[in-house]
Amino acid sequence: MENPQTFSPKPLWLPVLIALILGSSFIYGKKIETRSLDQLTVSVSGEGKVFAAPDIAELNFGVQTGRKKTAKEAMETLAERMTAVIDAVKSAGVEEKDIATQYLSLSPSYDWDEGQRIDRGFEASQNLNVKIRNLDEISSVLSSAALAGANQVGNVNFTIDDPEELRAQAREEAISNAKEKAQKLAGDLGMSLGRLSAFSEGGVFAPMARMEMAVLSEGVGGGGQIAPPIPSGEQEIQVSVNLVYELE
Repeated sequence: MENPQTFSPKPLWLPVLIALILGSSFIYGKKIETRSLDQLTVSVSGEGKVFAAPDIAELNFGVQTGRKKTAKEAMETLAERMTAVIDAVKSAGVEEKDIATQYLSLSPSYDWDEGQRIDRGFEASQNLNVKIRNLDEISSVLSSAALAGANQVGNVNFTIDDPEELRAQAREEAISNAKEKAQKLAGDLGMSLGRLSAFSEGGVFAPMARMEMAVLSEGVGGGGQIAPPIPSGEQEIQVSVNLVYELE
């Protein structure tokens, strides 16, 4: 009698192993494919600067009353002197829209003697921020204000009223500078520039350092111009850009 043919079933884990092997090959193949599609890029920065003369000056000056016996007297003195100062500034050619109160104060005045407070009355003060659009008139405006009773002068700040056109010029220079760098780097790598894939911009408007002015003493007498010449110099507008190019 012939022996019956022996049948050995395939192990159940074999299909699973085959599937894992094939799946791994597929995933590995996708990784290789993805890596082959990665785009090499280069990131460069550029800077552009434009210098221009400012066309606006902002002055800060005002009146301090000194000690007065009552708050009412201090405020009345302040109102009288400040009205005279504002009228003088307007007469010097400054428009009302360019005159604004920056600071107003009324406070008690006192001394200390062996730990004891001694009341001395009240002091009042008011400061104006005045915008001057004709820079040739800066010294004249300051002189007029001082002669009218202003005895506190703060800072002179210079600025450019509309810097956007100058900023556009600086941006153009910055982009040109960055692109030149990118082309040089691509050449060094044996490649060429492709499309621009990213752009960012930063800018710095660098105003002139503020010019400190001395405090004027009470009762400035005489006439004519008593303020010193105040040169405005130049200001710098700087724009920085960052460009990202694809390489081919």
